[in-house]
Amino acid sequence: MVKLIALYRKPADPAAFDQAYFETHIPLVKKIPHLNRVEISRITGAPRGEPEFYLIAELYFDNKTETDAAMASPENAAAGKNLMGFARGLVTFMFAESASE
Repeated sequence: MVKLIALYRKPADPAAFDQAYFETHIPLVKKIPHLNRVEISRITGAPRGEPEFYLIAELYFDNKTETDAAMASPENAAAGKNLMGFARGLVTFMFAESASE
C-alpha cells in the first residue's frame, strides 16, 4: 500500500478554503485512476501549543506502479492545477508505504 499524504497549513480564510477544497478539489481527486480511497482528517490540536496545520489528506494506492501511473494522469494534473489555484504555499506532499504489511 502506498499513500500520498498532503499536509495543509491553516488558511487565512478557512471557510473559503473548505468550500474550494470539498466542493471542487475533492471531486477532481476522486477521478484519479488507481485511487483506492481518500481519507481527510481535520487537525484538532497538538500536545503542546496550537498546531500550524489544518488538514491531512491521505490518498491510497495499491503499489508504486499504480501510484506512478496515477501521478502521471491527466486527472491528477487537473486536480493539482485546481489545488494550486487556492492552496499554493499551504500544502506539503509526501509518499509513504505501510511498514506493517
